[in-house]
Amino acid sequence: MRRRRCDLQPKRTRMCDLQPKRTSMCDLPPKLVGEKILTRIPITSLRAVRSTCKLWNALTKDRVLGKAAAQFLGFMTMDSKVCSVRFHLRRSKEEEEDTMDLSIKQVDLLNQVEISRVYHCDGLLLCVAKDNSRVVVWNPYLGQTRWIRPRTESNIGDSYALGYDINRNHKILRMVQTRNVSVYRYEIYDLRSNSWRVLEVTPNGEMDPNHPLYGVSVKGNTYFFAHEDSSSGEIDEDGDIIDLEDFLLCFDFTTETFGLRLPLPFHSTIDATVTLSCVRDQQLAVLYHNEGLHSDDRFTTVEFWVTTSIEPNSVSWSKFLTVDMRPLALTGVRFDNDMGATFFIDEDEKVAVVFDLDGYLSTESARYHTAFISGKDGFFKPVTLGVAPNVGEPCPRTGHIPTTYRPPLVCSSTYLPSLVQVNQQRKRKERHV
Repeated sequence: MRRRRCDLQPKRTRMCDLQPKRTSMCDLPPKLVGEKILTRIPITSLRAVRSTCKLWNALTKDRVLGKAAAQFLGFMTMDSKVCSVRFHLRRSKEEEEDTMDLSIKQVDLLNQVEISRVYHCDGLLLCVAKDNSRVVVWNPYLGQTRWIRPRTESNIGDSYALGYDINRNHKILRMVQTRNVSVYRYEIYDLRSNSWRVLEVTPNGEMDPNHPLYGVSVKGNTYFFAHEDSSSGEIDEDGDIIDLEDFLLCFDFTTETFGLRLPLPFHSTIDATVTLSCVRDQQLAVLYHNEGLHSDDRFTTVEFWVTTSIEPNSVSWSKFLTVDMRPLALTGVRFDNDMGATFFIDEDEKVAVVFDLDGYLSTESARYHTAFISGKDGFFKPVTLGVAPNVGEPCPRTGHIPTTYRPPLVCSSTYLPSLVQVNQQRKRKERHV
């Protein structure tokens, strides 16, 4: 048989056959993506990561949720800007040094307005404008925002809380300051119906809405540190109040009412520092620091308590950590009773991280935003976050500028991604009732 000439010629190799096959981002092993990439990506970049491919979208839901137990992911305000916070501490059991990662990054999405406070509930953030003119509900995981203006003219003393009812319908509670600064009226905004309503409710106690963490949401309801009416308190011979009964009050977003008084695991004095936090939206945590001059231990320690169970009308407590503050007396470290001492806890490493200003010393000319990390066996480590600017405003008459500082305010609870849609519906206008 006669062969064709083309059959005798060797087969040509194309240049593209010699080049190695390209590997795309989606071809990376899931374990590598989850452990080496997703754990280092800021929360605010998750939206871009999810759009990479279906695999990465699925891994963000799985890995980010899974890694929440190993590190703190959250948000804070510092110098009127919203920042994301990532914290992880591994304490060594031997003589090796502890390894710590505390990363704080400013959120560019919310840079167009100054933010004074941030509240967290169910994967959503409620950010309050510094002038109280509006609030924004933000889903960092989906990258969605909804700007909301108050029903009536805002006051500098107004405060807000975020929660949801039994049907997972998210709502905003607004506490409106009246001419009598100790009296408030209440309004509620429903995200589903995009409307405000007036509430006829009266809490069984006095609350201080100007406190940086006035309310903390746990399992959809918001809990407040409160005390009995000032007119019922114990007074001294000079007529000054020296003692008030203190407790917690819960606002139930299902019934839209305040519950019964809930007991605290301690009795605080008038000048004591008490702030609230929460653990993964399931437990309430409380910091108690009595800054007294006595040598008794109860005046020189900071206590951290966590609830073992909590419902709108019942609560039980367990002590999480006690920190001896006496060795720090000469450093000037103290937790502010008015604006500071916001915190979160790391259950795995048994530490608490408190955000405040550095200890005041007369020899220093500047103050610094500081994270105080404390744990068992006397572990205490301050971490400087940057210079705290003087935000005092000049007196119109004399021009004198008072020395005023605002410590960073951390939004308690480890952030867990949410698929709740918060985008504004264009066809339905905001209604007021």
